[in-house]
Amino acid sequence: MDRSLTTLSRRRLVVAAAGTTLAATLGSTKAIAAPATVDTVLEWYDVTAGAIATGTRPQVASSRAWAIAWLAAARAAGTGPGGAYRDAALASAVHESLSALLPDSASALDAALATTLARLPAGPARDHGVAAGLAEARALLASRAGDGLETAAAVNAPFPTPAPDPGIWQPTPPAFTPAQQAGNRLARPFLLSRADQYRPGPPPALGSARYLADLAEVRDYGGAASTLRTQAQADTATFWLGSSLVLYTGVLRAAVAQSPRGTAWRARLVALFHVALVDTQIATSDAKYAYLRWRPVTAIRATEDPAWTPFHTTPAHPDYPSGHNTYSGAAEQVLTALIGPRSRAPFTIDSPSQPGATRTYTSWKPLSDENVDARVWSGIHTRAADEVGIRLGKAVAAHAIRNAGRLLHRS
Repeated sequence: MDRSLTTLSRRRLVVAAAGTTLAATLGSTKAIAAPATVDTVLEWYDVTAGAIATGTRPQVASSRAWAIAWLAAARAAGTGPGGAYRDAALASAVHESLSALLPDSASALDAALATTLARLPAGPARDHGVAAGLAEARALLASRAGDGLETAAAVNAPFPTPAPDPGIWQPTPPAFTPAQQAGNRLARPFLLSRADQYRPGPPPALGSARYLADLAEVRDYGGAASTLRTQAQADTATFWLGSSLVLYTGVLRAAVAQSPRGTAWRARLVALFHVALVDTQIATSDAKYAYLRWRPVTAIRATEDPAWTPFHTTPAHPDYPSGHNTYSGAAEQVLTALIGPRSRAPFTIDSPSQPGATRTYTSWKPLSDENVDARVWSGIHTRAADEVGIRLGKAVAAHAIRNAGRLLHRS
């Protein structure tokens, strides 16, 4: 059977079920309290986060799913009347996108859509919103097909290990895994013209004062047996060790929750955040595999201490620039450009790599500052790689904000 007909049939069942639920509620003779107002943007933000958390996929593939779903939502909710139309458009766009991209979450997504539609008054506004959401999601899914980020195999395309040479990346202990994420540099960006559009200059030359100072800092503060690293520094390294996407999901949610803006604007915030992050991860891979700078553990073992071990295990890709910091820099840039340098109220996030720990912030820059330090104190990046990462992420995100209009309406 044609997929569009299958999807349409399922959508009609969901809408029918929602209508039945709504009719049953309205037909009850029992006195019931007026339902609390539900923020549909936050409702579907949480639905998206839950669906993304299900299964295992590369971080950039998850960022892509967020970007597609919420760009479709922003397009659909940005047209037509407000109220039921926009809520139905947003929910239907995110539902359709994620159902296609994350089929294992289809049943949970169907249930969430039924809940949203049951809350909205039946009629042309709701129906037109559903139709707009479907149309934008399907168009965007079609336009992003074959972009090189759809599978783990594409993201982790084989990359031959270079011949050993001073300064050149080699697989790192303990697993000595082949290079990862090399395929990102070959993927099609959302808004960049090409992966190397903002490629930074080369890392500090081997033997330069900056190179030697950076390596000494990692050796002294980032070693597993370091006696200089304080407990506070160790905590910062551990807190920010986890997936950047997971860590920043709470940050972006706080920005969305605190914003007084309407449905369409907040959908655009979520969409542009993740569009910028997909393009940033593509640009990061380009720079990493252009420069192939060895990791501190390789450098220190080769030149100073063959037994040196980092505080945290080194990821399987080159040092320069730091991917955690390109992510943080891009996130900071988007939030600063669209919200301002500070949040409207303090927000608190937790960390998958430090269970039970929380941190509270009132602005976006401290998160970037902590990421820079964290990767040094983990022993897995030089400070130069971290600082350049922040700058690269900001440059790519600024480009995304400047060119956002190219994506916000279907061409």
